[in-house]
Amino acid sequence: MVLKAYKYRIYPNKEQITQIEQQFGACRFVYNWALETKIKAYQTDKTHVSRFELQTLLVKEVKPVNEWLKTANSQSLLATLINLESAFTRFFREKKGFPKFKSKKNLVQSFQIPQHYVVDFEEGNVKLPKIGKVKASFSREFEGTCKTATISRSTTHKYYISILVEDGNELPAKEAFSDNNTVGVDVGIKDFAVLSCGEKIDNPKCLKNSLQKLKVLSKRFSRKQKGSNNWKKAKLKLARLHEKITNQRNDFQHKLSLKLVRENQAIALETLKVCNMVKNHCLAQSISDAGWSSFVNKLTYKAEWYGKTILRIGQFEPSSKLCNVCGYHNKELILTVREWTCPSCNTFHDRDINAAINIKKFALQDQNLVVI
Repeated sequence: MVLKAYKYRIYPNKEQITQIEQQFGACRFVYNWALETKIKAYQTDKTHVSRFELQTLLVKEVKPVNEWLKTANSQSLLATLINLESAFTRFFREKKGFPKFKSKKNLVQSFQIPQHYVVDFEEGNVKLPKIGKVKASFSREFEGTCKTATISRSTTHKYYISILVEDGNELPAKEAFSDNNTVGVDVGIKDFAVLSCGEKIDNPKCLKNSLQKLKVLSKRFSRKQKGSNNWKKAKLKLARLHEKITNQRNDFQHKLSLKLVRENQAIALETLKVCNMVKNHCLAQSISDAGWSSFVNKLTYKAEWYGKTILRIGQFEPSSKLCNVCGYHNKELILTVREWTCPSCNTFHDRDINAAINIKKFALQDQNLVVI
C-alpha cells in the first residue's frame, strides 16, 4: 500500500493553543520519564524495560501521581513510548545515535494522534481529541484511510498537522528502461545539477543569497539581553529567515525532482558521502546549502510512486576524469579545471557534462548496476 503524508497549517485559538502546549508538555514528560527508566534499569541490573512494561507503569504508577497527565490524550502518550522504542531500535541497528532527553526550550515540538480525529474539508477544520475543532488551511484534498496524525510547532510559532494517508493502491511496477530514456545526473555547486543530455540546472543558492541579511539578524540577536522582549523579537525574525531559506530550497528540489521523474524512465546518480565532503571547510557551506541528500531522497520516493528506477554508481568511479568517447583516464585532472581536451581523441569536454554522461554509462553496465 502507498502511504503519503499531507501537511497543512492549522490556526488554533488561544484556548486551543494552551491545550496543544499542554499536550506537548505531557508527551515530553512521558518520553523523558521512559528514557530515564530504561537507562536506570540497564545501569543497575543490565535489564531491558520493554514498551509494554512502560505502558503498565505509566497507567498504574505515573498517572496516579501526576494528575495533570489525565488531561492529555492517552493514545498520544502511548505513541510517545512507541517513538522511544523506535529510537532505541535505530540506535542498535543503524547506529543513529543514542536517544536524547527532550527539552521544553526547543521551539520545535510535536505529538502524534493515532486515531479518533476527523478531517472536514468542507468546513475547513480538523477535530482533535481533547482539543476540539481547529481551523485548518487545506491546500489540497486527499482520498484514503487516515492513519497517524502529527501536530507540530515550528520555530516561528506556527502550528501544523501532518496526516499519514493510505490510499489503497499498490506501488506501480517498475517500467522498462533503456539508454534512450535514462538520464545521468551529476550534482554540483556552481550548477546544482548537470544532465547527460547537456542541460544545466542553475543552483538557487538559497543560503548564500540571504547570507548578508542572516549575518545582520544574527548580530542583532546576539546583542540583545537574553530573555528580554527584544531578544524574543530578534530570535523570531532570525527563525523566520531560516524558515524562508528552507522553504525556498525545498520548493526548488520538489519541482526539479518531479520534473526528472516524469520525463525519464530511469535516473542515474553518483553515490556521495556528503558527511565526509563537508569536512572540507572551503566547500562545507556551499555543499550544505545545495542539500544534495534531501534532493536524492525526494527523487527516490517519487520514483517509487511513479514506477521509475533510480540507478546508483559507486562513489569511487572516475566519472569526471574519464573521457566518455574513447575512455582515456585523465589522472591529473584537478577540481579547479572545469574544461579539458582529451589527448587521445582530441574531444573537448565540459567537466560536468562529461561526468553526467559517464554516470549514465556506468549505471547501465551490469557490473555497476544498483537498482533502487
